[in-house]
Amino acid sequence: MVPVMISLAFQLGDVLIPVAITGILAILFGVVLVIVAKFFAIPTNEKLAQVREMLPSVNCGACGYASCDGYAAALVDDGVSTGKCTVGGATLSASLSAFLGVETQAVEKHVACVMCNGTTRFTRTRYEYQGIDDCVTASMMFAGPWACIYGCLGLGSCVKACPFGAIEVVDGVARVDNDKCTSCELCVVSCPKALIAMIPLREHTYQVQCRNTTNGADTRKVCTVGCIGCQRCVKACGDDAIHMSGPLAVIDQSKCTDCGKCELVCPTKTIHHFNPETAEVSEVVS
Repeated sequence: MVPVMISLAFQLGDVLIPVAITGILAILFGVVLVIVAKFFAIPTNEKLAQVREMLPSVNCGACGYASCDGYAAALVDDGVSTGKCTVGGATLSASLSAFLGVETQAVEKHVACVMCNGTTRFTRTRYEYQGIDDCVTASMMFAGPWACIYGCLGLGSCVKACPFGAIEVVDGVARVDNDKCTSCELCVVSCPKALIAMIPLREHTYQVQCRNTTNGADTRKVCTVGCIGCQRCVKACGDDAIHMSGPLAVIDQSKCTDCGKCELVCPTKTIHHFNPETAEVSEVVS
């Protein structure tokens, strides 16, 4: 009996001694880590942390920096403009300026605009597309199924790209809700047709809602509301705000005074305005 007990004691010792040694080493390592963390800790930049907390954490890149972290560092270290965050807008710019003790930067509200009005009422399809519901994929198939190869494909790549739910597809064309748009520009880079542009949101912002660069006759064959390059808007504008880019009229928003003369003379009703009070595009008359 005694030899058996002695054997069991030795066996327990073989188990407990390593466990005890491991526990002691763990405690020692823990103490060392605490000491190292205390004496070699990197000082926290409280101002940077607070500025970062104020930013919206969207990481959209519209400010010109890869992330909100990058913009926060530039604000604190380089003193860049507080008005670069389009998501936060004027309210955030004012808050950042007050916190950093700098002059408030003016921020003009911009919204995304889909430069196409070729809905199912005004254009047609060339073939039946049965592929993936993705604009990039569809554009690889002979520029998409629509007759106008410059128009919106309506498969919603921009809808998926928008983190704010500001875009929906209506009658085959993407439309932006001005109230929800934060000017992050994620939709701009998602469109394979380069149809989405950022425009200032004033009382009435006018734009040529077309990107078809073919001649007028060919444009009319594929869409009844496309720009035909007649130049009536150019002649009607008294502010030199409209010029021709080939056969396509383009409005310079920095010169436009929102007089509305261009919209009145456009024979195809391609020029429209957005009203910020209703956040809707003017009605197209067929």
